Amino acid sequence: MCKKSTPLEKLGEFGLIKHLTRDINYHQFSSIIGIGDDAAVLDFKSNKILVSTDLLIEGIHFNLAYTPLKHLGYKAVVMNISDIYAMNAKPTQITISIAVSNRFSLESIDEFYVGIKMACNYYKVDLIGGDTSTSTFGMIISMTAIGTAKDIVLRKGAKLNDLLVVSGDLGAAYLGLQILKREYEVFKINPNLQPELGGYEYIIQRQLKPEAPKKILSIFNTVNVKPTSMIDISDGLASDILHICDMNKLGCRIFEEKLPIDPQTLLACEEFKLNPSIAVLNGGEDYELLFSIELKDYEKIKFQYDFSVIGYMTSFVEGAKFITKGGELVSITAQGWVTN
Repeated sequence: MCKKSTPLEKLGEFGLIKHLTRDINYHQFSSIIGIGDDAAVLDFKSNKILVSTDLLIEGIHFNLAYTPLKHLGYKAVVMNISDIYAMNAKPTQITISIAVSNRFSLESIDEFYVGIKMACNYYKVDLIGGDTSTSTFGMIISMTAIGTAKDIVLRKGAKLNDLLVVSGDLGAAYLGLQILKREYEVFKINPNLQPELGGYEYIIQRQLKPEAPKKILSIFNTVNVKPTSMIDISDGLASDILHICDMNKLGCRIFEEKLPIDPQTLLACEEFKLNPSIAVLNGGEDYELLFSIELKDYEKIKFQYDFSVIGYMTSFVEGAKFITKGGELVSITAQGWVTN
């Protein structure tokens, strides 16, 4: 039985917007006016307002051959609100604009919005506006996240001898992407073969359906710790630690033996003959947090299993260095995130 495929022209732009937003529910008291007027109206009282924007382009940032549209919608929200969490803030609203070619049906766009609404419901974020347009070659997504905070944390603020800490584990999303790319190449040669994904469920999920570091902020509140600087790990640990160093005119020491790496990531690295530390340093899309804390706060976080102390801040003249398990001192260089 063929799936229903409704051409988008049948609804038109305004009909499509009305269709996609017909069951939007709001979670935030600050959302006064949302979709349906010329502009949204927000009321944040005395809090600081944060705004972050991301752009995703098919063929550059994602490949729909192995990225389900529902997962893409969810991930688009997560990667945007992760920037808000990275400033010790709470995401409250998003806007999303999409441009699609005529190969997309109404049902496919519906699937994309299912993922968006799932993420909005989970993170209690309100979808308050956006736009739709046509594209000549595929799908383009532009998303803006809005958040609020009373006490923000910037990338700047780290001090000499502050500890460097990461949440969660690193490198999984990059290895998940390698698995998906490998199976896609096999599929192109023989479409009848089923993908071999068994044993890699966790790292594939980390690539297709990552989660924003929602619980980390509540941990900070629970243990009464405020980071001195913070950034989300979206471009690989090397790029993001260098951002912290540059902003604070400091160097760092990162210990290879302290990097938190999941067993599935290690297994995949062995299969692809990759050094796990290289995957952590130069992969990306983990959406964990890298932050610095004062030495006196170590006792407060040392039993938090979500946190791993991976190094410390040094003077600028000492540079940003990686200490291997063999004791070798290597300069940290940023290759950044290699997109799909």
